[in-house]
Amino acid sequence: MDIGIAVGDVRGPATLAEVIGQVQTAADAGFTTAWSAQALGWDALTVLAVAGAQVPGIGVGTAVVPVAQRHPLVLASQALSVQAAVGDRFTLGIGAGIAMMVQSMFGLPADRPARRMREYLSVLRPLLRGQTVTHHGETLTAVGAVDVAGVKPPPVLLAALAPAMLRVAGQCAEGTITWMTGPRTLADHIVPTITAAAAGGRATPRVVAGFLVCVTNDEAAARERVAGGFALAGQVPEYRAMLDREGATGPGDVAVVGDEDSVARQLRRLADAGVTDLLASPVGSTDEQARTTAVLAELARCTHIPAR
Repeated sequence: MDIGIAVGDVRGPATLAEVIGQVQTAADAGFTTAWSAQALGWDALTVLAVAGAQVPGIGVGTAVVPVAQRHPLVLASQALSVQAAVGDRFTLGIGAGIAMMVQSMFGLPADRPARRMREYLSVLRPLLRGQTVTHHGETLTAVGAVDVAGVKPPPVLLAALAPAMLRVAGQCAEGTITWMTGPRTLADHIVPTITAAAAGGRATPRVVAGFLVCVTNDEAAARERVAGGFALAGQVPEYRAMLDREGATGPGDVAVVGDEDSVARQLRRLADAGVTDLLASPVGSTDEQARTTAVLAELARCTHIPAR
């Protein structure tokens, strides 16, 4: 299991220089990928183009960009531009977006998310390969091409939690990205569902699992802080469904929290579950975050965490 780390908005407010510094620190520490979420601040694609161009030696990826408000012709142009800026080190992570935000903030439809995403990917993937599309579909119209010379198409990962979306990820993307999804749910639901969908000659899908991580001597207090700080996210229906599958009361129960040995054991369990990439988001006090990053960096320098 490779280890990447979150940068940017998910870590809290930061200037552009500070985000670039986070990517540089991640590269120096030996993390495989610096992942940026699309939140309500920085544009993840722009930030990664700038930071990735200045920091060699590390992959960069979005985890994730909601696509409802970005037409595939627009997103393909943006993604290929980032890929050119970073020298083919970019992974495009996309998602349908949280339904309530898509509807309330943008006034866009959020029904039939798996159907919409399958059609979206049927247009986006050819565009990333430089092909011309003429698509008049059920949920999408796209006519045109994107010409960015000398750039490889980036791999595409799809945020997927429900069975229908996992099947789309397995059949139409290189893998999935999860959030607030515990180890039992990953092992019993996420990994087998997407792996079955990818059967028939497709490569084994990547499973990038996003976790809040805190190395601390006070596990109970750290979990309580996560439970309070991320309580609202825990009520998002998409995430709540995964917490219920896990038997978790809230985000604090599925965070990776404990001392050095405990965190290492929890990460081993994720590797055993079939997770190919950890997307770690350090949380806690300044000292706890520094300790967490140091522990994760030491594990990352071991190249990967093999499953037992």
